[in-house]
Amino acid sequence: MITEEENRLICEVEGDAPMGQLMRHHWIPALMSEEIETDGKPVRVRLFGEDLVAFRDSNGDVGLIDEFCPHRGPSLYFGRNENCGLRCLYHGWKFDKDGNITEMPSEPPESQMKERIRIKAYPTHEAAGFVWAWMGPADEMSAFQAPPFAPDADTKVSITKIKVPCNWSQIQEGQIDSAHSSTLHSSDMVPARIESAGANNTHWTRPSTDKSPRIFTQRTPYGFRYVAVRRPIKNARTNDYLRITVYVAPFISLIPPNDSYNVCSINVPVDDKNTFFYFVAWGDENCIDTDEWRAFNHAVVGKDLNTDYSTKRTLDNDFLQDRDAMAAGNFTGVPGIPNQDIIMWVSMGAWPERQEDHLGASDLAVVEFRKLMVEAVKAFKDGSQPAIGTTQSVIPHRDIRSWQGIVTKDADWTQFGVGDIEAEALGHTKTEAS
Repeated sequence: MITEEENRLICEVEGDAPMGQLMRHHWIPALMSEEIETDGKPVRVRLFGEDLVAFRDSNGDVGLIDEFCPHRGPSLYFGRNENCGLRCLYHGWKFDKDGNITEMPSEPPESQMKERIRIKAYPTHEAAGFVWAWMGPADEMSAFQAPPFAPDADTKVSITKIKVPCNWSQIQEGQIDSAHSSTLHSSDMVPARIESAGANNTHWTRPSTDKSPRIFTQRTPYGFRYVAVRRPIKNARTNDYLRITVYVAPFISLIPPNDSYNVCSINVPVDDKNTFFYFVAWGDENCIDTDEWRAFNHAVVGKDLNTDYSTKRTLDNDFLQDRDAMAAGNFTGVPGIPNQDIIMWVSMGAWPERQEDHLGASDLAVVEFRKLMVEAVKAFKDGSQPAIGTTQSVIPHRDIRSWQGIVTKDADWTQFGVGDIEAEALGHTKTEAS
């Protein structure tokens, strides 16, 4: 059972909230690179309750600065992006990507104001289709490392982005809940007599009908791994079907792949009650293209999403649920795997009341997440430990993988989906639900 205080520790991310400060000690996916063009329109970016604007300057570099001009407070979202800086329309003050004031035409030439004033600016780095920001203490900024979903520059990455009106943590718990996929997504993750999980342009397939997986977890320096063990359709007496999911704290979940591409999700807090949810497909040249991926997820801007990436399916319009489709056999009456999840996340309320939950054996990974993050944020808050995932580890993120497959019943699940370095670092300790 989680207490109300512990629930707040997990959920609160704004201002000085310990969880938000913990997250700021990681490089944060602030927005997609495709959202900003050189000398183009700035983009509003709200993270951890802070209102910022992103812009790409004349050199192609990205600035992420306070939305409001330090002069008298108008929004720089409406400013002119020109000649390597963002200019406020009110009095012409101009800011570069590092927060320096480069021009102050409303002040006398001899004024020293622009040497004394800066606008808040966060360092950025572009990789894997994202603009990443360092929002933690400048003197503690870590070197950027390639994320698990883009281990090298040649990795093909396709991103779906949706702004979801609920707390980051209830989305995160959905990403590490293997059991729900067999029910909620049953019309899109279809059982089949196959040897491995598959994908086509309308749905995914998996070699199991089992809706009650056994869950085992394993702590890691970066978060935890867990396996959902199911009965396969074929040779169930001798084999198990394993789906291994990996939580790379605090943002990333690596979901078991299919035979065409890998999948992960990233949850970035906008504030206490809103989250940027990124659903990512990645792999080699056979990976699904970005436009196809967004169409598969029914998350296309203009058709399914508004221009700010909020979904057109809301509580007020019942998520446009089609009861006729349900009567005809579709389980949810809503197309798109993320859209089905969003109904569950948002209908819980913008803020989860975890102390009222009644958890079962299939919720072991959710229990592990709550224990892990409560422990991590308490240790970070009292100064006894650095932010989870920031300690020196021999396991590079680029080597972390999820996994799925059919194995013999005597196989040790902890050996699957790990390289030699990670296997040596983790050992093979297994915890089973009781």
